[in-house]
Amino acid sequence: MTAIPRLFSVSTQEKDLSRYALAIQQLGAGRTNAAGSVTLAANATSTTLAAPNCAAGSSVFLTPATANAAAEFKNGTLYVSAVANGAFTLTHSNNSQTDRRFFYVALG
Repeated sequence: MTAIPRLFSVSTQEKDLSRYALAIQQLGAGRTNAAGSVTLAANATSTTLAAPNCAAGSSVFLTPATANAAAEFKNGTLYVSAVANGAFTLTHSNNSQTDRRFFYVALG
């Protein structure tokens, strides 16, 4: 499994303009710190994920990354039940599968 590329972040105190240029180039190439992956909790009906760049008004989009995740998605038993500053919660079916992994992006 390859890591999802992360955006190079720049401090508000940064003085080196080349670091800003690198961050802008990465944004243009589609990099973001608002994406990641989450695996649904086994034997539970919800999963909460700490997502530092998520805000209360964010929209969370999910893409299945495994066959069991795709089945969960297709069944209509998965939805984003709460979005807060720094986290979001997914409500889903309760089963023992440990490989229901999704890629996510939280925008807004």
